[in-house]
Amino acid sequence: MKISADLTAFAQRLGHPYRDPELLVRALTHASISSSTRQSNERLEFLGDRVLALTMAQALFMGDRGAAEGQLAPRFNALVRQETCADVAREIGLGDVLKLGRSETMSGGRRKEALLGDAMEALIASIFLDAGFETAQQVVLRLWGARIANVDLDARDAKTALQEWAQARGYTTPTYTELNRDGPDHQPNFTVEVRLQNNEVAEGRAGTKRQAEQSAAKALLARLENQSD
Repeated sequence: MKISADLTAFAQRLGHPYRDPELLVRALTHASISSSTRQSNERLEFLGDRVLALTMAQALFMGDRGAAEGQLAPRFNALVRQETCADVAREIGLGDVLKLGRSETMSGGRRKEALLGDAMEALIASIFLDAGFETAQQVVLRLWGARIANVDLDARDAKTALQEWAQARGYTTPTYTELNRDGPDHQPNFTVEVRLQNNEVAEGRAGTKRQAEQSAAKALLARLENQSD
């Protein structure tokens, strides 16, 4: 099967020359444009999730032989979560080559975190089926790169950590307030404020309300930690 120039360039960017380019096409085909003759990437997504999970579990297990399960689990979750997959997808320009139906395209599907994360998992599966686990593993480790070494910075859930900080000092649960939402409906930006009982506040901004809350909590935690130094 011969693929288009943009997919050829994408495969080069990905660093994997496909023996079966049809696998790449399928990995990039969203259900909104699939048909009886064109399979979507949903089944590949299921498989890719497992390939990614094993790759990260092994990398963490071998990378820190002294870590307990309780330390490894949050690191693992940070590396395989949808947000991380979507970030990697953005870095390699996956959204630009996604095959979407018209309605999904018009609603900003190429930038949607869920679609990018799912397609990234499907892409991993396509490499696995094309060349085996070791090759897929090598590609994943290269694409995830420094995220693996720096995972402790991302493994801590900021909202949970801030709540624990507040409870340890007898404060009530931090409150989150949406201050603003702007941008088009298909690509909104949220600004959220987090406030503690002692009136310490911080703001966060992101493409989803949940991420904005996490960003605000992380900012406030960083400030509190600096104050305690």
